[in-house]
Amino acid sequence: MTGDDALADLAAALRRTEEYPVDRVANRWLGEAEAVAGDLADSDLPDAVVHERLGHVEHLLSNVDGTGSEEADELVERARSLTETAREQYAE
Repeated sequence: MTGDDALADLAAALRRTEEYPVDRVANRWLGEAEAVAGDLADSDLPDAVVHERLGHVEHLLSNVDGTGSEEADELVERARSLTETAREQYAE
């Protein structure tokens, strides 16, 4: 999987969490993570900037302890994994 693929998959996984009833607090964190991931997937930024912003996504996702939806929880775990993969690919 390339870095661009990981970014697109990350943005898609976070968008899909909207399909499920998610706890209000978790939804706020996921919304911010989705916005950043969506921007990364749609932009052509230097690798260092992508790596830094993925760190922000990682931080946002670390604040999600659970969503109240098993399906959304699985998507959050997928997003965490994709974030880690993409960060490694965009490392300085």
